[in-house]
Amino acid sequence: MRFDILTIFPDALRGLLSAGILGQAQASGVIDVRLHDLRAFTDDPHRIVDDRPYGGGAGMLMKVDPFVRGIEAIKAEGDGECYRVRTILLSPQGRLFRQRDAADWARLDGLILLCGRYEGVDERVLEFVDEEISIGDYVLAGGEVAAAVLVEATARMTPGVVGKFDSIESDSFYDKPRLGSPQYTRPPEFRGLRVPEVLLSGDHAKIEAFREAEAWKKTMRNRPELLGLSLEETTEDG
Repeated sequence: MRFDILTIFPDALRGLLSAGILGQAQASGVIDVRLHDLRAFTDDPHRIVDDRPYGGGAGMLMKVDPFVRGIEAIKAEGDGECYRVRTILLSPQGRLFRQRDAADWARLDGLILLCGRYEGVDERVLEFVDEEISIGDYVLAGGEVAAAVLVEATARMTPGVVGKFDSIESDSFYDKPRLGSPQYTRPPEFRGLRVPEVLLSGDHAKIEAFREAEAWKKTMRNRPELLGLSLEETTEDG
């Protein structure tokens, strides 16, 4: 799978996306991450990617034309009609990114990720993308961190990136609307805090039942909205 990222700060992502499993997956050819400097798609000698917003307002907006030229150049490198690619603008105004998106996108040939900056991007960019995506209800300085999140989450769902797929199946949100279960490792006791005895029992059926129950408890405690409950309801129920 190929990931193309349009950004004015490609160097900010280079190290992050070449570390750990992402670096290994690129070295083995399972995924291909390409960083594109948005300024390369400008048409003026000063390589300007932003301008003042029409109608007034604070800050600067990123222009539509460098993004569109970048998208068209990247798509031109694809494999024709058989190249399945999705183009995404990272924005706090987009719909929330979820695990199922990563699973769906991992079946594609590629993602094109657009990183905004400043006060946002010209709204006309949306006419050239498939989706506007947010990673949370907060505002970042730019879309680079969000792009890294999408790349890693989607790459993990790509066969061959993670060594044992069992570790993915136990992830939070994988195939169930709940968090993952609590995990423990050595030592069995640390400062009076013991690992639950059932995990030391060797009884796989009991261990699985314990983990499933604890996962739902943790979801109730930390993310009650996933179960259709409010924080007040979980507090009242203890």
